[in-house]
Amino acid sequence: MSCNEFNRMAGAYLDGELPEEERRRFEEHLASCDACRTELAELKRLTEDLNMMRFKEPGDEELQRYWAGVYNRLERGIGWILLSAGAILTLCYGAFKIVEEMIRDPAISVILKVGVCALIAGLVVLFVSLLRERLVVRKVDRYSREVER
Repeated sequence: MSCNEFNRMAGAYLDGELPEEERRRFEEHLASCDACRTELAELKRLTEDLNMMRFKEPGDEELQRYWAGVYNRLERGIGWILLSAGAILTLCYGAFKIVEEMIRDPAISVILKVGVCALIAGLVVLFVSLLRERLVVRKVDRYSREVER
């Protein structure tokens, strides 16, 4: 057995997953190779150290703080979405009614009607452009969630 084969099989050996024949060949190589014996000892020590490590369990207070934060973010997010949707719908309806009344009123000049329509169309284009840009930047900006605002 070569040292390369030994290195590929060391993890399976420590886990007791080698078949009998391969385990015997592995141990024969181990008896004759000081470098592989040293490496196996280091790997075994590392495995034991890793097995002794445990994640710290969060306390009840930390869990309550976490879930309160999630609830607050979710609640505020839904609130902002509903507020924004309501404001957008109300403004769009109001703009539509204003334009509708202006177009129907024969006393208002055509230039004023075209100007108001262009103004509203420009605002809509700018709003959509800004919204699209924010959504694209939010997906691409890796640090947007890391910076406190």
